[in-house]
Amino acid sequence: MPRPAEPPIVPPAEHLKVGECFVDISLREIRAPGARKPARITPKSMGVLLALADAPGRVVTRDTLLAVVWPDTLPTNDVVTQAITQLRKAFGERGDGPRYIETIAKSGYRLLASVEWLPAAGDDASPLAADEPVSASSTPAAAPVVVPVDDASRHPAAPVPVMVGAGQAPDPRLFRRWAWGIGLGVLALGIAAWGLWMMGARSGPVPAGSGVQTLVPAPRPYRLITSAPGFELSPTLSPDGSQVAYLSSLTEELAGTAVMVQTTEPAQPRTLTVPPEGAWDSNPEWSPSGREIAFLRRFPGKDCRIMAVQASGGEPRTLGICDPNNRPSFDWMPGGDGLVFSSPLTGAGEPGLRLLDLATGRWRALDYGASDEDVDTAPRYSPDGKWIAFVRNTPLGDLWRIPAEGGRAERLTHQRAELRGWDWTPDGKAIVFGRRVDSHTRLYRLTLQDGRIEDLGIEDAQTPAIAARADQLAFVQRKPQFGVYRISSAPAMDGKLPVPERLFPSTGRDTLPSVAPDGRQIVFTSDRSGDYALWWADMERPASLRLIEGIHPESRHLPVWSPDGKRVLVVGTDGTGRYGLHELVPASGQLQSLAVPVALEDLLFAAYSPDPARIFVVAGRGDSQQLVLFDRNSTPWRQVATIEGVSFARPDGAQGRVLFTRLGHDGLWQADLSLSPGSIRQIDGNHPVSQRYRTWTVTEDGQVEYLEQRAGCYVSLRHIGAGRSHPPPRCLEPNHLSTINGFSAHARTRVAYVSMAINDGSDIGLLSLRRTAATPPVRFW
Repeated sequence: MPRPAEPPIVPPAEHLKVGECFVDISLREIRAPGARKPARITPKSMGVLLALADAPGRVVTRDTLLAVVWPDTLPTNDVVTQAITQLRKAFGERGDGPRYIETIAKSGYRLLASVEWLPAAGDDASPLAADEPVSASSTPAAAPVVVPVDDASRHPAAPVPVMVGAGQAPDPRLFRRWAWGIGLGVLALGIAAWGLWMMGARSGPVPAGSGVQTLVPAPRPYRLITSAPGFELSPTLSPDGSQVAYLSSLTEELAGTAVMVQTTEPAQPRTLTVPPEGAWDSNPEWSPSGREIAFLRRFPGKDCRIMAVQASGGEPRTLGICDPNNRPSFDWMPGGDGLVFSSPLTGAGEPGLRLLDLATGRWRALDYGASDEDVDTAPRYSPDGKWIAFVRNTPLGDLWRIPAEGGRAERLTHQRAELRGWDWTPDGKAIVFGRRVDSHTRLYRLTLQDGRIEDLGIEDAQTPAIAARADQLAFVQRKPQFGVYRISSAPAMDGKLPVPERLFPSTGRDTLPSVAPDGRQIVFTSDRSGDYALWWADMERPASLRLIEGIHPESRHLPVWSPDGKRVLVVGTDGTGRYGLHELVPASGQLQSLAVPVALEDLLFAAYSPDPARIFVVAGRGDSQQLVLFDRNSTPWRQVATIEGVSFARPDGAQGRVLFTRLGHDGLWQADLSLSPGSIRQIDGNHPVSQRYRTWTVTEDGQVEYLEQRAGCYVSLRHIGAGRSHPPPRCLEPNHLSTINGFSAHARTRVAYVSMAINDGSDIGLLSLRRTAATPPVRFW
């Protein structure tokens, strides 16, 4: 008999309807009737919801929820209660309204609402955006169905069809049981439901009469083509997609980077560049002809050169010079006779993108109305050469484009997001970009014609690079490990380097260490429990380390202590799903939401003033940011004063001032604690550099300390600012990189608390755009 044709892959449902609410599993969002926008819930809450949805109307015990949603951990007894509370709020439960979840005393919980699993909507609108849901009965009948599961060995296996009886539609309950079997363990680690399709399944017999034989493995939609120790970053594909160049660490201690080249099959790479000692090669970009690769060679803080090397190998040639403190981004011009560069980040010269003519070495600014407040980075020409697109105003930016010869700038997205690389598709009709959501990064595709955004379904993926003449996409799958270290900042009598002491070792990612004014307490963020969360400890009692329940912190800025060391300001999401500013009392775990009068999506950072009644807030404003001083004795809070164009700020109670950095400019400014216009002045013209605007702090005695990277030392401490004599910069750690989203220091104990990379865990992945099955359109709120 002839073998039946294989049908398309059918993934488990990405959406479901619970009562009158729509749930987007991959985005962890619930839209309740009449709600202004969907409520985003935590990965654990989504795990609890899926457990209840798999058994609607039946009791699921607390022990079952703990075992499935919190496996291999020792959670406190109230974590299930907090998840249920967040779900009830997201469903819009009120005293006089419908009830969705029932508490069964001394037992567990029961989902009262009906559950409908919705099929993928294809090119239709997402159920969260549609007025009417897609009916589950619209799923077409099919013959063989291929169901994917995890390939732990990274080597794809051939798909094997799962047979369904003739004329019988695939049973959605089977897919739900399959996704539930492995999926919740993955969800406990924050992996979204599309990742469940890519990475989970259950094998074994199925109920009699179902017509289904077995669930079997199927391949991932991508493969990893590198696996060396250290890290591999910044991929760039040859125009025909046959080769990939990327950065690789020269040693496992991250002692530098070189450009490597290999075929797009898993193969042994060859070293294309060999930087001198103390130098880093970075930003490789393949030329349109495929014959050369341009890159940057930097001696951090000392020298930077734009270079090019033949793709076949040889001695690099110098094309120009660049800022050694702020690494520029660039792309080749379509004819290969020049390069387009990002805005100058030093504040010197004309604003906006610049062109470098390789024949003459001359620079020319593009005229498209860029102002001093516009910081435009990551420029790339469209495949037809008619457009240049770029990212405007990081760290929370958007994609824009201009005509290639200049003209009016057009905004393409309204994300205000932390974008992690982007590239054009070969037809120029779409853009693929990386975006950070919570503590994870994912790849998305933007269709330029209608502005639709689709999730490509790959977790921990960033920095996409697409071949100019092939449907091949390379990306970085990055799962770094960071540890919090205590490092003496006092000069050693014998001149030796300090020995970093790691605090509270784990296999997770520990970041954002914030030490209290008393020098004993510390809070930091970590995913060591499976969820990204806030932790507190008394460092004189290591056994005191504990997780702070009820708050999911954002990952860009440190929590900030009050001057008396009793309270902490945290920006993040609480147990009810409310994103905003929260005040924590670490000693008791008490958490209170603060009604700061700014749009919640624009809230970035907050810090206490020496006056307990006043709080400083950094918030988005249009395409810029501002520093706002609020008096919280009034209801609502009274806005006292503002300073525009501020990227980050720290109060200095010892000297009665607030210090701040500006968007896209090197240097440090200060104002008095009332933000009086006449008090604003610059106190350091060089530090911090624009790209490291968060790696400085103010100690309790008013000393401003700054972490920088210098030649031969990757974590160097420098005292900055005016009014004091400063010792030379001091090397704290020569071989390991620190994070750039903040550190803290204590003057009395002369100790710095820094998060540093232990293992980068980065590999290059390869994906065929023709095989990419994107999820329905998504919204970011």
